[in-house]
Amino acid sequence: MQNSDDLQKLLEILPHELRETLAQHSQQDNLVEVIMDLGRRPEARFPGKSEYLSQTPVTQKQLDDCIQKVGTFAEDNRAGIEQTLHRISAIRNRNDKIIGLTCRVGRAIYGTIAMIRDLVETGKSILMLGRPGVGKTTALREIARVLADDFNKRVVIIDTSNEIAGDGDIPHPAIGKARRMQVARPELQHQVMIEAVENHMPEVIVIDEIGTELEALAARTIAERGVQLVGTAHGNEIENLIKNPTLSDLVGGIQSVTLGDDEARRRRTQKTVLERKALPTFDIAVEMWERQRWTVHENVAETVDAVLRGHQPHPQLRTINDLGQITITSPVYTVKANTTANITHSLRQVLGMKSPDTTDAGELNQLAQGSQQSEIDALEEARLAVEQIVIPKRQPVELLPRSAKLRSMQHELVERYRLKSHSFGKEPMRRLRIYPN
Repeated sequence: MQNSDDLQKLLEILPHELRETLAQHSQQDNLVEVIMDLGRRPEARFPGKSEYLSQTPVTQKQLDDCIQKVGTFAEDNRAGIEQTLHRISAIRNRNDKIIGLTCRVGRAIYGTIAMIRDLVETGKSILMLGRPGVGKTTALREIARVLADDFNKRVVIIDTSNEIAGDGDIPHPAIGKARRMQVARPELQHQVMIEAVENHMPEVIVIDEIGTELEALAARTIAERGVQLVGTAHGNEIENLIKNPTLSDLVGGIQSVTLGDDEARRRRTQKTVLERKALPTFDIAVEMWERQRWTVHENVAETVDAVLRGHQPHPQLRTINDLGQITITSPVYTVKANTTANITHSLRQVLGMKSPDTTDAGELNQLAQGSQQSEIDALEEARLAVEQIVIPKRQPVELLPRSAKLRSMQHELVERYRLKSHSFGKEPMRRLRIYPN
């Protein structure tokens, strides 16, 4: 990954003594933000730690000098520095006077979306979730640049707080050829979203921090017009959105449904249940837990349906190491009991096979005998080969000879890990070979 931060421009707005201290600091390249609160010692924050920059408390004159260099703060109490990604946020007292500043370093980091580049290329709408500071805005910026420069798409960024493309009239070069529309006031973001579609014919719209019902509705309107959406929303994981009445429309919305007696018996549920109301606005959801560990829900509709029915969703876990090597771990399916019937049910889930429409435990056990045991053995062999050898050791593996039907099931399982395989040899010794990426 490459890093560009224009740090010197941020240091220039700070008081001289603080600027000198930071200029000589060994962790300067890892600086996250500088905190200046009236009557308290100024503080520098780094990943996982913080330290005081001076033993002398911040004075009102120091704050006023910084404010004069920064300029006007918008209604959201944020300001920026021309053609940089830095953000200065103000804290005011009851008389509207600024008594505190948070000077956050904005960095353009290139190569952050390697883990999901394949998803970005699909043209599907992607929603990024995660706690503040985990890198959602950085990822949006990189996605916008890749779509505009590498795929020559018409990309428009809705930049409410100038965090994606920086402050000033000229956007930061980190967004490439993507265009940027600024928003005068945060409450107007939904209007600018619609304006972008109606006036500028984008193929992709990038939005940071969808947080109101009007913005969620605008996002749905945009998606229904065939425009790819890439955005972030408040919440750490997809279940937060399901429970959020304001934003649940992003994942399809939730409604209460009364089932008939037969349907309730078939599902083994009570008659009144929660169900997804419509197709999700976003096709894919990415939960950003750390900068190098993301969870991917490739089908938001399936995830939401599973959660509402009390089932465990089965996303992918994607990680990247310091060498840029990406590891994709497919979902882990759990079984309630170590029985043939339960194992067969889980394997059918893995393969997307419809379960037998029966509630009789004896029938399930009967179906699971004989040939079903062979299916279990074949699929378990393939799973272990992939998860214990092919992915971690990046080595090809040959499986035991199997029938054409079992090899087909093994092929399908391997594809779910985004790996390739092919059959070789002559019957009855024909078998599968699985290859690393």
